[in-house]
Amino acid sequence: MKLFILYQTDIWKSKASRVCFGIFDSRNKAIDSAKYNGLYCSCADVVVEEVTLNLFEENQN
Repeated sequence: MKLFILYQTDIWKSKASRVCFGIFDSRNKAIDSAKYNGLYCSCADVVVEEVTLNLFEENQN
């Protein structure tokens, strides 16, 4: 199952500036929520990150 995490971030999209605004079951619902709550502006950007539920992966560095 795919989940979509909605973040608002600075214009450089740095991970340190991310603020989580919700988890959704579709990308369209996340984007609609961002528009409804006014998360899009000139000094901030919106990131919707897709994650898979119940999936284990090891980091290969």
